[in-house]
Amino acid sequence: MKGKVFLVGAGPGDPELLTVKALRLLQSAEAILYDELVSPQILKLIPATAQVHNVGKRCGEKRIQQEEINFLMIALADSGLRVIRLKSGDPMIFGRAGEEIEALRRVNVDYEIVPGITAAFGAAASVHIPLTHRLVSSAVVFLTAHQAANSEAVDWEKLAGSGATLVIYMPGHNHAHLATKLQAAGLAGDTPAVIISRASTPHQQTFHTTISQLQFSRRLAAPSLLIVGDVVRFADRQPEIAIPAELISALVTDSISEEPVA
Repeated sequence: MKGKVFLVGAGPGDPELLTVKALRLLQSAEAILYDELVSPQILKLIPATAQVHNVGKRCGEKRIQQEEINFLMIALADSGLRVIRLKSGDPMIFGRAGEEIEALRRVNVDYEIVPGITAAFGAAASVHIPLTHRLVSSAVVFLTAHQAANSEAVDWEKLAGSGATLVIYMPGHNHAHLATKLQAAGLAGDTPAVIISRASTPHQQTFHTTISQLQFSRRLAAPSLLIVGDVVRFADRQPEIAIPAELISALVTDSISEEPVA
């Protein structure tokens, strides 16, 4: 009898941000294939009786190919095991879940997707950034600085012109190149930005900057992401990217003019 595969989101790192369902599945798993970026605190929740396989792929260190992960996942399920494919954040956001789902469908292996809190939400919450704000940004875009070979390039100019908050996953360490792309796309050099490393964990690090100063940012440990946009001005009131007086005035005026709620 075939087993079943669960594609489970481990969240941004803090074990308390796991969903109740993710925790239950982890504690009853028979086999677990986990990504390199899943936090050690979450891995400690895995029962000693489970088969555990590190199938992580880090930038520049591809010690296992995606096809090998697919094969192992299917083989374990075919042997009748309850398999957890554990991914950091949410499995459906930059987690290659689409490729793994296709592989499971081809051989008719039963599967289920268990969403997790994606890194953008965990990181933004940890530094008190509203990813959308009715006065400065009504949209948010998730993108990655890394593209697969032969894939369509990101239209940076279109995204920058939309006025949306940009959340850049896997920004890498070539911040000068990234800053050049953003400014070439039309974003002003004084647009605030923040790099957040290991969000929601005890090892979290945060570096506030602007696009023009991004090239001088510190090299922070992975996983990290970059949030770009005026919403960053609301993060812990950083002095170098302080909220403009006119925006404060607009906020006060807007709140006074609202009708009281009965």
